[in-house]
Amino acid sequence: MKRGLWFSSTPHFSPRGTGKRVAARIEQRFLGERSSISLILSTARFKNFRMQASFLSVVLMPIALAIIMTGLGLSLTMADFKRVYEYPKAVIVGLGTQMILLPIICFFIAKGLNLPPELAVGLMLLAAAPGGPSANLYSHIAKGDVALNVTLTALNSILSVVSIAFIVNLSMKLLMQQDAYVPLQFSKVLEVCLIVILPVSVGMLVRKKAPGFAQKLESPVKILSAIFLALIIVLAGWKERDHLMRDIETVGLACLLFNVACLSIGYFLPRLLNLEKKQAIAIGMEIGIHNGSLAIFIALSVIGNGTMTIPAVVYSIIMFITAAIFGWLVNRGEHV
Repeated sequence: MKRGLWFSSTPHFSPRGTGKRVAARIEQRFLGERSSISLILSTARFKNFRMQASFLSVVLMPIALAIIMTGLGLSLTMADFKRVYEYPKAVIVGLGTQMILLPIICFFIAKGLNLPPELAVGLMLLAAAPGGPSANLYSHIAKGDVALNVTLTALNSILSVVSIAFIVNLSMKLLMQQDAYVPLQFSKVLEVCLIVILPVSVGMLVRKKAPGFAQKLESPVKILSAIFLALIIVLAGWKERDHLMRDIETVGLACLLFNVACLSIGYFLPRLLNLEKKQAIAIGMEIGIHNGSLAIFIALSVIGNGTMTIPAVVYSIIMFITAAIFGWLVNRGEHV
């Protein structure tokens, strides 16, 4: 009897109550440790994302662009640039088409296909980007005016200080309903200009001083350039691999339509304005091949939105195929 009273007067000794408290403490500790692990993993993924973005924008892109432009400079002389100054009409047509017509066409394609806001803005960012250095390479292969390409690339890069910020901000306001400022620093655009102009100058200097050596370098430099550009596309796509295929299905048709429109307008409009075929090919390549690397860089480092890189990745894959077909078509005879 006393034993029963002794047990009943000590309720905190209940095995059932103690077990519940121990289980609750274990569960709380487990949840806390799981939250800590999730936080660590999330931090690791973020750091990995930042490292990939930094590697793309700071290391790989400048190297790739510099190698490409050096290779093109090896095939140029000052006479090419002097000839461009004699035909300012081609420069005006090229700049006007790229900076005014292309964003308008791109906007209607994005709205007509009802693209998701982030992908639509990413496509507009690509449209606002200047012509890619690869345009010079394709123009050279297609027998276009490479000197005109270099001039347009340099001028577009300078003018993009204003144009990219304006077009992307307006696109965000119209497509995403948010007035987000794109702090595109002048130093970044100046960096692009230097990557275009300085290597070309070095290549031209090498050709002038050692023409035999320059000729030997042309083929290896072109191969190395292609490898670097492929790496940029692959790494940017890999970083967005979780939803890459779904986004490709969504934005693929828009990229193809925009690319075909760029190549077509870039070639036929100059021809209608009585420009030489060589200059029309150059403008077509300049307008059809965009600087996807710059678009990816701005999306990642300036805007901070990885989804906006997808249109540039998809377009960069498409444009090399369509540009090759375009180059073959305009050189197969006088029928085009």
